Amino acid sequence: MKFSAPVLTAFVLFAAALPAAQISGEYQPQVGQEGKDVIWVPTPQALVDKMLAMAKVTARDYVIDLGSGDGRTVISAAKLGAKALGIEYNPEMVELSKRNAAKAGVSDRASFVKADLFESDFSRATVITMFLLPDINLRLRPKILELKPGTRIVSNSFTMGDWAADETASVKNGCASYCTAHLWIVPAKVEGIWQLGDGELTLQQTYQMLTGSLRRGGSEIPITEGKLNGDRIVFNIGAQRYSGRVSGTSMEGTVSGGGQWKASQVSK
Repeated sequence: MKFSAPVLTAFVLFAAALPAAQISGEYQPQVGQEGKDVIWVPTPQALVDKMLAMAKVTARDYVIDLGSGDGRTVISAAKLGAKALGIEYNPEMVELSKRNAAKAGVSDRASFVKADLFESDFSRATVITMFLLPDINLRLRPKILELKPGTRIVSNSFTMGDWAADETASVKNGCASYCTAHLWIVPAKVEGIWQLGDGELTLQQTYQMLTGSLRRGGSEIPITEGKLNGDRIVFNIGAQRYSGRVSGTSMEGTVSGGGQWKASQVSK
């Protein structure tokens, strides 16, 4: 079949205006399309970059993106040298992400699996990224709090209920909506009674925040400004500032003004 020159020209111009994926028949997701747990709205690239920067992602990290969509966060992490995994329930999105990773030249570091978030193991992650709804975050929170202390969690826009973020930041350039990121660092578990020198240190823990007291002799001194950052711990006893690291049922560090301290957990 032959076409006249004007018709042929119009067809060529029309074809050139179409996305390559549409011409080839490749799957193209639509913003707002229904998913298993949430609708798909991609995180703006400017915020992706901010989230990874807040988490201080390096080549030493293993990043897992929960609900990875078109793969952009996983691919961006891989470009930083990290190993990254996207967990996505939509199989067409998974295949699209694999193609996108191949185009970006990071298939050796970026992988994607079709899986349910609530049935997935992400215990190997050093960084978790997500753009999920608040109720989904809350359902995942108990599992996240069981991760290794120091694991960084970064969420686009939505929070973790009463677990206050360790850091919150927004971007303006290159982002029109959903432009705020929240960072949490999974804290070590220290609630209980500890033997600290000749005293008994009692700690109460609410996520990364600590209260409690030191009982020594017949006196009891409240601790103040207690906080965890992963396995790092700080608190004040009177005028002295204690800082150190937690390792299971022991912790040790330094005291302001000089000196060392060690504590062993007696009971939880």
